[in-house]
Amino acid sequence: MTQTTTERLYSFEEYLAYDDGTDNRYELVDGKLELMNPPTFRHLLISKFIELAFDTEINRLSLPWLSFREAGVRTGWRKSRLPDVYVVMAEQVKEFLDESAVCQTAPILVVEVVSLDSVKRDYRYKRSEYAALEIPEYWIVDPIESKIIILLLSEGLYEEQEFTGNEQIVSATFPEIALTVEQILAAGNVR
Repeated sequence: MTQTTTERLYSFEEYLAYDDGTDNRYELVDGKLELMNPPTFRHLLISKFIELAFDTEINRLSLPWLSFREAGVRTGWRKSRLPDVYVVMAEQVKEFLDESAVCQTAPILVVEVVSLDSVKRDYRYKRSEYAALEIPEYWIVDPIESKIIILLLSEGLYEEQEFTGNEQIVSATFPEIALTVEQILAAGNVR
């Protein structure tokens, strides 16, 4: 369960500089620090698989993009989220190379892998924040329900398409990527 760690409100700049001397990771939500639980191994394996698939496609097509895992995205005045994976244009991070890994502008694509403690956050809160930020594509990878939802921004709202089983996912950002739901979810298992 996510817990709010303080009653004090932090600015975005204070959040970027925050260090409590631990390895804890926090999201900034309306100026409050929310402690994020460590991810499960399944969660990490799925995120890594997706990041590697994105890297492969970016390199294959020689795109000027980068994919990151567990870096931040500023979603508002006093808000910053820690998506599992995201894709940005290289230009978006060029001037911030020596600063905290928090993208200040909207990524091209964001992926969240659902955990038991993140269902409402991933399906509801992040969905509305990412739409307000105008992130064109948002993937919700849900190993609990064995499905992937791809949301594409249209007139300020997300239109969603759900994929299950051996269905090949359809991505506007990576139209030639050949991945099925089963492949992505199977990445969360140890062979």
